[in-house]
Amino acid sequence: MTEPAAAPAGMGPRRLRAPAGGWRTATVREVDRPTPRTVRLRLEVPDRVTHLAGQHYVVRLTAEDGYRAQRSYSLASAPADPLVELLVERLEDGEVSGYLAEVVEPGDVLEVRGPIGGWFVWEGDEPALLVGGGTGVVPFVSMLRTARELGRTHLLRVAVSTRTLAELPYADELREAGALVVTTREASGIRPAGRLTAPDLVPLWEPGQTAYVCGSASFAEAASQLLVGMGVPAADVRVERFGPSGTSG
Repeated sequence: MTEPAAAPAGMGPRRLRAPAGGWRTATVREVDRPTPRTVRLRLEVPDRVTHLAGQHYVVRLTAEDGYRAQRSYSLASAPADPLVELLVERLEDGEVSGYLAEVVEPGDVLEVRGPIGGWFVWEGDEPALLVGGGTGVVPFVSMLRTARELGRTHLLRVAVSTRTLAELPYADELREAGALVVTTREASGIRPAGRLTAPDLVPLWEPGQTAYVCGSASFAEAASQLLVGMGVPAADVRVERFGPSGTSG
């Protein structure tokens, strides 16, 4: 689940009003589990509103007694993909994530609403630095896929932090896109285990980029501080964070 940070005061409106969609009945077409704690769902959503890279969907479950729970999940699919792709991390005691990870099968029907969000979006025409932690890479996968479709992969640079490579969703796709992948619990090649640092990000940064940061609250805070400490204007840093909250999991 992702929760966008508020836009800084004084920021002007986006050049393009982000699309938004209402509730739909989606059919699950594909289910797989790319890492031990995640499930990837590909949904057919009738009459869906085409999204922008960086937006998310809400999934709502309704119990037999009428109790409802809903959670937000970032989109991994590019706008031109005929299916909507979500990656769900299985959280301890997660009402929605547990059901999606353990119960849902192809052919099942889910209530969904989206796309949602207009702050953390990439419209495909400006240079950007993408800094993700763990499952925070999901919206960046959508951005990378969008860039490939548009022939604009040169506009994006990516840095990713993960505990281990086996725990990183879309690891192969990210590395094929040239992402810098830093592992905090194991060595990676000749690089020892360690956190993402300013020297990692400096070679990726160029004036004119917008920086997008997505991950847990602690990762988002640390990565944002790194960028600002490097001299990146705070107004050029867009943050989306996830973690324990009343709407997570």
